[in-house]
Amino acid sequence: MERMTRWVLAHRWQVVLVWVVLALAGGATASGTVDKLSYESKLPGRHSQQANDDLNRQFATTGGKNAPLLLTVTLPAGTGFDTPDVRNQWTALVDGVTPKNGRNVTYASGGAGSTDAALVSKDGRTTVALVYPPANPTTAPYDAWLPGIKKELAHATLAGAPVELTGQPVVSGRDSGGARSPVGETLVGALGALIVLALVFASGLAVLPLLMAAVAIPTTFLLVRGVVSATDVSFIVQYLVALIGLGVAIDYALLVVTRWREERGRPGAGGPEPEVRKEAIVRALASAGRAVALSGATVAISLAALVVIPVPFLRSVGYGGLLIPIVSVAVATTLLPVMLYSLGDKLDRPRRTHNPDSRLWSSVARFTVRRPAIAAVVSGAVLLAIAAPVLTIRLGAPETRTLAHGGQPAASFQKIVDAGFGEGIARPVEVLAPKGDAASLTGSLARLDGVSGAVSPAGWARGDRTVVDVWTTADPSSPAGRDAVSDVVDTAQRTPQVLAGGTAPAEIDFIDAVYGNLWLIFVFVALLTFLVLARTLRSIVLPIKALVLNALSTCAAYGAVVLIWQKGYGSDALYNTPAVGAITIWVPMTVFAFLFGLSMDYEVFILHRIRETHADLAARGEQDTTVPAVVTGISRTGRLVTSAAFILFLAFVSLSTVPITDVRVFATALAAGIIVDATVVRGVLAPALVTLMGRANWWFPDWAAKALLVRGRPRPAAAGAPVSGATPDPAGPAERRRDPV
Repeated sequence: MERMTRWVLAHRWQVVLVWVVLALAGGATASGTVDKLSYESKLPGRHSQQANDDLNRQFATTGGKNAPLLLTVTLPAGTGFDTPDVRNQWTALVDGVTPKNGRNVTYASGGAGSTDAALVSKDGRTTVALVYPPANPTTAPYDAWLPGIKKELAHATLAGAPVELTGQPVVSGRDSGGARSPVGETLVGALGALIVLALVFASGLAVLPLLMAAVAIPTTFLLVRGVVSATDVSFIVQYLVALIGLGVAIDYALLVVTRWREERGRPGAGGPEPEVRKEAIVRALASAGRAVALSGATVAISLAALVVIPVPFLRSVGYGGLLIPIVSVAVATTLLPVMLYSLGDKLDRPRRTHNPDSRLWSSVARFTVRRPAIAAVVSGAVLLAIAAPVLTIRLGAPETRTLAHGGQPAASFQKIVDAGFGEGIARPVEVLAPKGDAASLTGSLARLDGVSGAVSPAGWARGDRTVVDVWTTADPSSPAGRDAVSDVVDTAQRTPQVLAGGTAPAEIDFIDAVYGNLWLIFVFVALLTFLVLARTLRSIVLPIKALVLNALSTCAAYGAVVLIWQKGYGSDALYNTPAVGAITIWVPMTVFAFLFGLSMDYEVFILHRIRETHADLAARGEQDTTVPAVVTGISRTGRLVTSAAFILFLAFVSLSTVPITDVRVFATALAAGIIVDATVVRGVLAPALVTLMGRANWWFPDWAAKALLVRGRPRPAAAGAPVSGATPDPAGPAERRRDPV
């Protein structure tokens, strides 16, 4: 790291030119990159995916992966649907709002005189029509048609009763517009970060981390454009790059600038001013730069979990996510040293005496090392209490009734449910079958337990294939509804050439694809992270402890999101949204990948400083190295970690304002997890456990060193030399020990 830093400082203008070109190119092409992002979520090799692909191809992209719009009307008492006028008016009205290449079904779709009882309530007064307009591959699949449909239905009546529009696309609000640009959220997050940085530095240095983020984000978008040219990349990546990239780039820059400030204020540095500035940067990067590189590696490793999942949507999130730490590390270790050399002293105004030790965190650290058992028990109990709700987590799409934000669509859907049609009508299973099997298949599926109705109008036939829509009594996201959907799929596919699609079967396949071999992914990430940490920290115990704490921290994030979104303790107050009843399928896996790496950042920052102090004390022949090493590590990184975590927290809060429920659930989990991790876990529990384990922390036998290809031993400090970072030291900090890794 020292050699690279000296090279960077010797080629300052070339380094700046490269980053300026990359940032400008990324900024200029960002809009085009976003336009190329995909809204598809495919499951290669799954029956539901094949069914949905066939449905979309044969029915002009209607149905399959998209839920229908629902038109409903409740007639006045004494009026029935069996009169010719009512039948004809209803058929004409539904046909009139269904665009060309769309499809629909009403109770009268079977022809004159026939009535499909599945679409008329038992009391004979309420009916529902299913309408599938042509869809587009966005988060708002019907947005091209919905305004016109709403306009046509605004004053529509049947036998004097108003016709109402509902269905999942309307109730969820997704068809109010497509996904918006993340620029607004990024600016809000940047403003919050600037406030935090201004409080941390109390000088112009606050702008440097933001400047690094301003370079890292467009550069990452430029690399995403390269990925887009090779494979589909999810639209969610634009939010991750903009907002998580903002937080990560600032965090890494914050660590380097803080250490540079500490090294710049070290007494006793003599010689020409340019050389003094250069050596301060070299020393800062030799320590903080190595920590940043290690942190980036752990984030990249955890995100690799998404890359190995056989779901293109999550793989693309993994690809995009991998680029965030890679670019952020590159910016922090190349461009930032040049900026510190050229602008650091000028920006560090007003110049004040810098005390690297935080009074608050010094007090916390001293209490922790005096009462490590109490600190570990109390913080552990708090962590387990937050994590406990994870035991009740339920995966699936939000239930339709929980997506409602009030108003007419929600009330209309509740009328449908109260009339006895079943909640599953909002997300029917779409069975693609040979035309000759449609009648018998419709009857057998309608008789299954948990099924509320099934229809197969003649107008849905294309060639020798037709569609049977089947819906369950319970919502497909509920346990009972999911069981009923599985029975429908199993029964349907017993008939040759029959495939079952729709959003509900795809949801079941998605869960199986993502979580079927989850333990293998966890083992892969844990083993690779352990190897990287063990080699760098030269300890067997510390990496194991870090992995256990990361697992608990991730469970705490899951617990918080279950409380807020699944059970509804806070979703209304925070987002004006009722509980969704289930956690979106892709969220837990993606939260694990991001949070595992991001929270490991803080563990690395702290442990790297603790190990550095321990090695210096040990080199001087000190016997009790653990306690002073913990105090120094926490007092000098506690403020840094909490500030960095708060900046990431603000980025996640900005992310949670995106008007997509799934993204909000994801952002909530990350925000809760990062705050709990930086305070309870890294601030108290981790140092308490390090203190309790004492000398065992530093167990690193020769066989482990050989296996991990670790060479070299800590260099002993010069006789009488003070220890770098030791607290307190009246003589002031000495030069940091440089150990080869």
